Amino acid sequence: MSGHSKWSSIKHKKAATDAKRGKMFTKLIKEITVAARMGGGDADVNPRLRSAIQAAKSENMPKDNIERAIKKGTGDLEGVNYEESVYEGYGPGGAAVLIESLTDNKNRAVADIRHIFSKNNGSLGENGCVAWMFDKKGYIVVESKDVDEETLMELALEAGAEDVREDDSNFEVIAAPEDFEAVKEAIDTASVPHIAAEITMLPQSTTNLTGKEAEQMVRLMEMLEDCDDVQKVYTNADIPEEIVNNM
Repeated sequence: MSGHSKWSSIKHKKAATDAKRGKMFTKLIKEITVAARMGGGDADVNPRLRSAIQAAKSENMPKDNIERAIKKGTGDLEGVNYEESVYEGYGPGGAAVLIESLTDNKNRAVADIRHIFSKNNGSLGENGCVAWMFDKKGYIVVESKDVDEETLMELALEAGAEDVREDDSNFEVIAAPEDFEAVKEAIDTASVPHIAAEITMLPQSTTNLTGKEAEQMVRLMEMLEDCDDVQKVYTNADIPEEIVNNM
């Protein structure tokens, strides 16, 4: 069973600024465009596109933006050709970092990512160096104040979830990627609010960081997520929530 995704649950709690929202829209538009290019513009038969549209709607992206991104992907509108890449490396304390990139310039992307690692006491590694430490899973985070564990467990497991577990002030619902939509729909239908719902890469085990290493790791993750060529960042670092919130 996969380990906890501390960074995923904590980062969703942090308030998004307008600048951050702008970057999020850019990343979501890239994902919608690539999903439409690879699997077609019909979300009913393109699970990746369907997931990308759901993510965009959850961030209150205007419908026109979503439709334009789909048309750029299908070729109905002129758009940029993005390439997908995965980068792997190590952060402070040896924590594993996995990066998904969508870029129109791979040379720029790898140079920027390498610079961010070196600036924050980390190092970019070879392909395969940490990917084996993560499992692709559907992941939903519900704050424990919003639902009791028994109710959530019954809802989630009946819908096909693999596990429901408590982590500090949250419940984490874990599902196989192919069961994610059914589990999320069951939780939404029951009007249980969530602070995260996504297909993600969960670490099989975590690396505990404290003090300066934890602070360096937060800066590394935030700089990577702010990079225009980076779509998603995953880590097995277990960082105390108070350190994240105080930075």
